[in-house]
Amino acid sequence: MEIKPGKVYLVGAGPGDVELLTLKAVRALGESDVALIDDLVNREVLQFLRPGARVIEVGKRGGCKSTPQAFIERQMVKLAQEGHIVARIKGGDPFVFGRGGEEVETLLAAGITVEVVSGITAGIGAPAAMGIPVTHRDCSHGVTLVTGHARKGAEAGDGPDWKALARTGTTLVIYMGMKYLADITRELQGGGLAATTPVAVIQNGTLANEQRLISTLASVPGDAAACGIGSPAIVVVGDVVRYGRTSVITIPLLKSA
Repeated sequence: MEIKPGKVYLVGAGPGDVELLTLKAVRALGESDVALIDDLVNREVLQFLRPGARVIEVGKRGGCKSTPQAFIERQMVKLAQEGHIVARIKGGDPFVFGRGGEEVETLLAAGITVEVVSGITAGIGAPAAMGIPVTHRDCSHGVTLVTGHARKGAEAGDGPDWKALARTGTTLVIYMGMKYLADITRELQGGGLAATTPVAVIQNGTLANEQRLISTLASVPGDAAACGIGSPAIVVVGDVVRYGRTSVITIPLLKSA
């Protein structure tokens, strides 16, 4: 008997708070009998899976041993070819630093039906939760989402051009930037951003253990280290940070201009 191929949903689970799941994500999870879930996804989302669904941990966290991407892609293809409805659950949005584009290419090449379910990316949702609008017509007419490190194995100089980004005049939202925060802030100042430029760091955004730090471009590496803030975190650079509220940590508290 020929097995009818299944389907893969690439589900964006949002920045952390389970209530930020979309209705479409809940529906997709309810149809799925297998889930491949990333390490940073809030496990509360698993309540929406079909009863009896199998859960496969495919963790990816900076600085820790991670499941190889090639293995994850092979698993998705294999499970779908066996007739399963698969939910590939990712934090944030699958297409914002989530390698969703690579996974779609692999699935389509194997003849697998795939549907992308967008999620709220952490770079938008985490700042919003503390009152920071990444754009504001009074001080920022654009936002740049950028990764804080180059692809593994990339040649020196292949990472972001921070000096050029400093001159864009946009809010900078930096993912995966804590490891190189001192280098990044130094380069941004070298590109012309003032040492007093407001910076927010948000760790575990929208979750109960969220930590919030408001500082300045010159001070934020030391302040973050002193407060023990590390990954996973989003860094927001720009005057929009002045609208932010901190309920956990504020060093130093910025005054409105």
